[in-house]
Amino acid sequence: MELFHGDNVYLRALEPEDLSFLYTLENDTGIWEISGTLSPYSKKVLRDYLATAHRDIFEVKQLRMAICLKNDSCIGLIDLYDFDPRHRRAGIGIVIAGEGNRDKGYGKEALQILCNYAFSILDLHQLYAAVGANNAASIRVFEKLGFVETGRKKDWNRLGSGFQDELFFQKLREHVS
Repeated sequence: MELFHGDNVYLRALEPEDLSFLYTLENDTGIWEISGTLSPYSKKVLRDYLATAHRDIFEVKQLRMAICLKNDSCIGLIDLYDFDPRHRRAGIGIVIAGEGNRDKGYGKEALQILCNYAFSILDLHQLYAAVGANNAASIRVFEKLGFVETGRKKDWNRLGSGFQDELFFQKLREHVS
């Protein structure tokens, strides 16, 4: 099996043809609370981003990839961020677009692929993720992949008129499954 391919999904670099998908996803107000977005993105800003998305993770300290089904349809994005080669760690984030694509194991498979890459190719010691305390589906996926909750930030994120805790998960290399 190829490095970025699983049974049902594969990961690939972002392409200029992903502009429409990226525009729709980044401007979906339903996911703004998990991405921290406060205002819409223009197509120009996203086009400029796509033009530089090929830059090396060691240069820009992040890597964003498209999550695709075997029929080549793009269903989400996954990224490594805050890449720190000295301490050999990075944050990991994921979003699956569309309710119809969720709860089918695609996110778990994509996370497993990126974890394997991060530990085996980038030689990272640990990955971490920040997850809203009310995001039960994401919590389950991270826990199934061996991430352990190591912290809780009380009332960390404002959602509507209230606040939500944010959970901090870590996965150390020796816990790779």
